[in-house]
Amino acid sequence: MKHIEVESLPDGKFRRLTGVKRSTYNQMVEILIAANIKRRIKSSGRKKKLCIQDQLLITLEYLREYRTNFHIGKSYGLSESSAYKSIKWVEDVLVKDPLFALPGKKSLLKTDFKFETILIDATESPIERPKKSKNTIIQVKRNDIL
Repeated sequence: MKHIEVESLPDGKFRRLTGVKRSTYNQMVEILIAANIKRRIKSSGRKKKLCIQDQLLITLEYLREYRTNFHIGKSYGLSESSAYKSIKWVEDVLVKDPLFALPGKKSLLKTDFKFETILIDATESPIERPKKSKNTIIQVKRNDIL
């Protein structure tokens, strides 16, 4: 879905589709436009196939719907690698901006708020199986013959 179609949606449906408010979306677009201008000054190259708004939309779709880069690329007429590069660039630019950056560990420790932490061990452990040796295989075959 292109940004022209999305921007004409009412505010409730816009947030339901993208996961962010329209004002937040507009702030993200402004940050990305400024970053794109800086990027274009530093290096010349081929112009992107998608506009900034569409690049932001595919990133929001990726984060909200867990769509694969292949599906996103096919929806927007891109290759899988181009979709990945676009998503990665948008994420990197937004994370570096102070407006969308999360507070650091030190600033969280300075607050009076007490955090409750729960850790869940979700590591994978191998299944213990008996070792196969030639003797056990031969015995099983002998038992099958008899």
